[in-house]
Amino acid sequence: MAKQTGILPLEGTIGNVTFYKTKAGYLARQKGGVDGRRIATDAAFQRTRENGSEFGRAGKASKLLRTAFRALLLTASDSYVASRLTAAMVKVIRADATNSRGQRNVIDGEAELLSGFEFNPTGRLGGTLYAPFTSAIDRATGALTVAIPPFIPINMLATPAGATNFRIVMAGAEVGFEAEEFVNGTAASEQLEINATSTAELSLAVNVTANSTSPLFVVVGIEFFQVVNGELYSLKNGAYNALAIVKVSGTAAVAEGTPPA
Repeated sequence: MAKQTGILPLEGTIGNVTFYKTKAGYLARQKGGVDGRRIATDAAFQRTRENGSEFGRAGKASKLLRTAFRALLLTASDSYVASRLTAAMVKVIRADATNSRGQRNVIDGEAELLSGFEFNPTGRLGGTLYAPFTSAIDRATGALTVAIPPFIPINMLATPAGATNFRIVMAGAEVGFEAEEFVNGTAASEQLEINATSTAELSLAVNVTANSTSPLFVVVGIEFFQVVNGELYSLKNGAYNALAIVKVSGTAAVAEGTPPA
């Protein structure tokens, strides 16, 4: 892959070179490659087929998880979140020590590897919210909770220029990757001023299915606003909003420390 330079960027195909536009700029690549039918049948490409199968599974899992948290991702994600989360899902799948190559999956992998994933690198949660908080997953009741002790916003937030208010958001989801379904919920604090006055203790909670055997996820984020003529507006369309996965519980057996059936 080559990057185009010059005052007349091209799009289209000339000879065996294709010119195209991406978010990273104008690029060029040479046509070619192995015939698809050969990749699908030739024994020499067995590893390629195995990798392709698992990559496809990672892509589906990534899309499902993003859909489960779509309500918050609309204002707190970058344009490469799909590819970044898919890459993280590949690591989850490759951690599957039960199934053979090509058959590895998220359920038998290590979903906990997704803990700490940042949906918006422009505004990372760890570099935006410095106030300590705790998160918890109770499989028996299906309660997913986040608790934040009182803190002084002006001291414990990395605030973008122009922001006057903020709110803490959280979401929880029970994700059935095999059935491609999920149960989710969201919660948020009130919109609070960015000042030197301590907040009250913040407690956020959502509920999913009690005694679920599916992977459970908790995400926490922060949204910034600006007051204009007495009304609150999202700052920069969410460019500085942070959102990250802060807690993951994989299968029920792993979560409870019991041996597989």
